[in-house]
Amino acid sequence: MTIPSPPAPRNAAPQPAGPCPAPPRSGGPLGGPARALQRVTASALGPYQSAVVRIGFAATYFFFLLRELPNRHELYGPDSPWHWDLARRLTEGNEAFSVLMWTDSTVWFEAVYALTLLSAAALLLGWRTRTMSVLFMVGVLSVQNRSIFMGDGGDNVVHLMAIYLVLTRCAQVWSLDARRAARDAQRAAAGLPPLRDIVGPVLWVVLGPVLVAATLMGGLGGTWWLPALLWTIWLSAAAWWAVNRYLPHGEPRTLLDVLANLAHNATLAVIMAEVCLIYATAGWYKIQGSRWQDGTALYYPLNLDYFTPWPALSDILGASGLMVLVLTYGTVIVQVAFPFTLFNRRVKNVLLVAMICEHAGIALLLGLPFFSMAMIAADAVFLPTAFLMWLGARATVGRRRLLSGLAGRSRTPGKPGAPGSADPSEAGPAKEGRGGTEEPRLQGGGGGHTLVG
Repeated sequence: MTIPSPPAPRNAAPQPAGPCPAPPRSGGPLGGPARALQRVTASALGPYQSAVVRIGFAATYFFFLLRELPNRHELYGPDSPWHWDLARRLTEGNEAFSVLMWTDSTVWFEAVYALTLLSAAALLLGWRTRTMSVLFMVGVLSVQNRSIFMGDGGDNVVHLMAIYLVLTRCAQVWSLDARRAARDAQRAAAGLPPLRDIVGPVLWVVLGPVLVAATLMGGLGGTWWLPALLWTIWLSAAAWWAVNRYLPHGEPRTLLDVLANLAHNATLAVIMAEVCLIYATAGWYKIQGSRWQDGTALYYPLNLDYFTPWPALSDILGASGLMVLVLTYGTVIVQVAFPFTLFNRRVKNVLLVAMICEHAGIALLLGLPFFSMAMIAADAVFLPTAFLMWLGARATVGRRRLLSGLAGRSRTPGKPGAPGSADPSEAGPAKEGRGGTEEPRLQGGGGGHTLVG
């Protein structure tokens, strides 16, 4: 039996033809899961945290490659003690990926090293981030798998994060891509068409034949996940281009956004779990060591020549038994307790500051700057958003003052325009949204400050 619906009033607004779903009740059983599902699909969470992770790891590997530029042949090139034949036999056994195993040519090694260095710099600036993240991953895996015995522990973290960054939308803020998207948004608000993008499609068109050749020749290693990842990213780039060109406001565009947000949010959760796992395993392994139990573990690295860049400072610290005891136990307590403090924001932030200070001390006292940079970049995924926004605003103000000071010094005394005056060359970028502390909000909850470009 069908119950007739009551007649609608005469002056009522017309109702949509399709069924209108009822809003979820605030206290209903599906309210929480529905809100959580909408949150992880509607936007890419943690835009500032993912941007700091991107900047941190790109800067870590960029400065590492730059520092080892004079020693690159001995570490990873043709003059390495772990020569090319040994590396080839090892990669065939463990099915690792390295484009340096395609040939033992010195020219090829120099090209790969330079490409890795340039991709790290471009990823740091956030220029064509999707393409550069793939090239950065390929470069990191290739260089590290060429000589796996080179490294100090931080290379393992960079190895993993280089893979994770490919799946994140880490250029929503603090990137040249975010600035270009903000300019397009301003043009759209003014009724103008977006600027035509030529560089992006050209990069992917050039990389397509390289991927095809590497796949057919078996140069992507013996594991299945790397070819699948590279082909998925390349095909998704083609899908994004086609949808943005022909259906920029259709349902396929929304579907691609949802899939990208899901991949980003899942990868961000994996990065957080990875950091917690690193600290938990390190802390619990330390607890089992007798030197960590009696509080003397820190004394020994402070008296090794390999880990004393400042011998006088190490001697002063190692001579204090109380300081060695406090730092040894404090390291274990912080590492073991950190995963359990994620449910309390204040305690988590306190331990986060303690861990960052600990890694800064490792860089200073033990001479491991790139290990410390990698771990601090990994810790940044837990930094509060309010602090990162404040930091971005301060950096933007500092950049403005620096640029205005340089512009003031470059002016000649006889020409108009004194330092601090409203000069059109300085007011232009702010008027266009390029120099302000707030940018138009991007798709997926982006927006915010820009530090580079």
